[in-house]
Amino acid sequence: MFFDFFGSLAKDIGIDLGTASVLVYVKDKGVVLNEPSVVAIDKNDGRLLKVGAEAQAMLGRTPGNIVAIRPLREGVISDYDMTERMLREFIHKVSGGFQFLKPRVIICVPSGITEVEERAVIDAGIQAGARRVYLIEEPVAAAIGAGIDIAKPDGHMVVDIGGGTADIAVISLSGVVESSSIKVAGDQFNEAIVKYMRRKHNILIGERTAELMKMQIGCVYPKEEDVSMDIKGRCLMTGLPKTISVSSTEMLEAFEEPVERILEAIHGVLERTPPELVADISNNGIVMTGGGSLVDGFDKLITARTGIHTVVAENAISCVAEGTGKSLESLNAMQDGTVNLSRRRQMN
Repeated sequence: MFFDFFGSLAKDIGIDLGTASVLVYVKDKGVVLNEPSVVAIDKNDGRLLKVGAEAQAMLGRTPGNIVAIRPLREGVISDYDMTERMLREFIHKVSGGFQFLKPRVIICVPSGITEVEERAVIDAGIQAGARRVYLIEEPVAAAIGAGIDIAKPDGHMVVDIGGGTADIAVISLSGVVESSSIKVAGDQFNEAIVKYMRRKHNILIGERTAELMKMQIGCVYPKEEDVSMDIKGRCLMTGLPKTISVSSTEMLEAFEEPVERILEAIHGVLERTPPELVADISNNGIVMTGGGSLVDGFDKLITARTGIHTVVAENAISCVAEGTGKSLESLNAMQDGTVNLSRRRQMN
C-alpha cells in the first residue's frame, strides 16, 4: 500500500522502443524525448559512455576501445543488456532522477513479436526502473496517435513503417482484426541504397550517408521534377575518395525490392480481411505512420496499387509514441487485445 501510494505520484510513461529511435511520452507533458537507439560503450571495462544522439555521432568513427552499437534490430531486442541500460538512462532523464518513484510504463512492440521477445521487453523495462510494464502493438498505438477512434465497429487500416519493421493492421472495436509484421523498413531502405551504390557506381558509402540520401532524394513514386545530390564515398576500384551525382530516379530503382515486399504485405492483409471491413477501409482510406512513410511518394504509390486513398499522418514520426502515451489514460478500460496486461507474467 505504501509503495502503491508513492508509485501513484510517479508520472506514467509511454515508450516507442524503435529500432532507429526511442520516443518517450510522459503523461500530461507529451513527447519529451526523441533520441536515436544507439549506445556507446568502452570495450575495456564495459562502461556506458554515451546514449542517443551523442552515441549516434560516434557510429563508424570510434577508436579501437570504443564501440557504438544499436541494441535493437528489426524491431526486437538483439542486445538485452545494452537495451536495459539505454532504457534506464532515458527513464532517468525524463523522470528527473527520482528513481524512488518508479513509473508505470507502456512499451510499444511490433504486432508479430514472439512470447520470448515479449518477455525480453518486459524484463528490460522492469530492470530499467519501471514499476509495471505493459505492452501495446505498434499499429494500435499508431492509430490512436493518428486520431482514429478505434473503439467503433468500423474498419481502419494502418501501415506503420519504422526503422526495423513494417506493421500493417486492420483495426476495429479496439482490437487488431488482421495484421502482418515484416522486417522490411527504414534500415532495409538504407541497405538497399548501399548495395545499389556498390553495384551501379562501384562506390562504398556508409549508413549515415545512405540515410541522408533517403531523406533528401529518396522516392518510391516518380517525382514531377527529378532532383539530385552529390555523394562522397570510397571508390572500390582505386580505394580513393570519389564524388558522384545521384538522382531521385535512381532511388526508385534502388528501393524497388523492399517497396514491393511492403506492398505485398498490404495486399495480403487486405485479402484476409472480412469483406465488411474492406468496405470500411475503402471509405476511410489507409493511414501511414512512422519515419519510413515519409519517403517521398509512398502514399501515392499505395493509392495507385490498391485503389484506396492513402494519407500520411500529420505527426507520422511521433504518432506511435503519442498513441502509446494516450493509452495511459485508459489503461484499465482497454481490452487485453489492445494493451497486453503483462503483470500476470511479471515476477512480484
